[in-house]
Amino acid sequence: MSTSTIHDIGYRHYDGRRNGRAYVLRSLYLHSLRAAFGLGRPARAKVMPFILGAIMLLPAAGSVAVFAVTKQEDVLMRYSSYAPTLQVIIAIFLATQAPVLASRELRFHVVPLYFSRPVGHLDFVLAKIAAMATALFALIGVPVTVLYVGGLVTKAPDSADQLGRYLAALVGCALFALVLAAIGMVVAAFTPRRGFGVAAVIAVFMLSSTLVLVVQGIAENQTNFTVSGWAGLFAPFNLVDTVQVRLLNAEKSSVQVAPGLKGGVVALAMCAALVFGSVAVLYRRFRKAGLS
Repeated sequence: MSTSTIHDIGYRHYDGRRNGRAYVLRSLYLHSLRAAFGLGRPARAKVMPFILGAIMLLPAAGSVAVFAVTKQEDVLMRYSSYAPTLQVIIAIFLATQAPVLASRELRFHVVPLYFSRPVGHLDFVLAKIAAMATALFALIGVPVTVLYVGGLVTKAPDSADQLGRYLAALVGCALFALVLAAIGMVVAAFTPRRGFGVAAVIAVFMLSSTLVLVVQGIAENQTNFTVSGWAGLFAPFNLVDTVQVRLLNAEKSSVQVAPGLKGGVVALAMCAALVFGSVAVLYRRFRKAGLS
């Protein structure tokens, strides 16, 4: 009979520094943010986000170029209207990238592995939403910054006024990013297959915008512009645009916005409710997945 040998290879204890929960949370955020742009993934994963980013930049660059030649201030796109004008491109970016952040771990049943580390369910959700919101903020905010810097370089008049509008527009960009990321992540988290997630996110934005436009059209035909303005709060882009118009003194980009300061406050409250509600829904979704 051959003899057998037992090798005691054991496990070596780690005695070094433990980075803890904050490091895990930051790492998860950075990993998710890189994934939103396809970084660290195959080349085909980078195609869509970078093409959409280039498309978002084209109107800003073109607007600055035309202004540099004509010196007519009205050819420069308004900062606050950039996101509503290019909302189709933003919706496509969100639809293609939200499933990458929200549903990939669910599809491959690896969510419990995350919670084997010192990171809680709420930390996981906040890191994911923050990464998606940051990606959207970059997508919208960079072209707006190109408009502002291009206007300064080409000697746009009244620089102080332009700075105020630019800063207000950045606040609007942040609000667009938070609201859209919250909605997109919730929809994607309940559609584990990426193709279904893309279609579902686009459908949510298309249906909400279409229904709101129909209601607004009927209300305006009856000269009821107040109802038309309030109806706009049920489309995400119109909702944030109302905050920009009523609370940040931006010019209107939507068909109608809710009237007065009250309309802006209600719109802001609805934005907050959407974000916090989405965090709560995602918390329950990933907590359930983490226990399965």
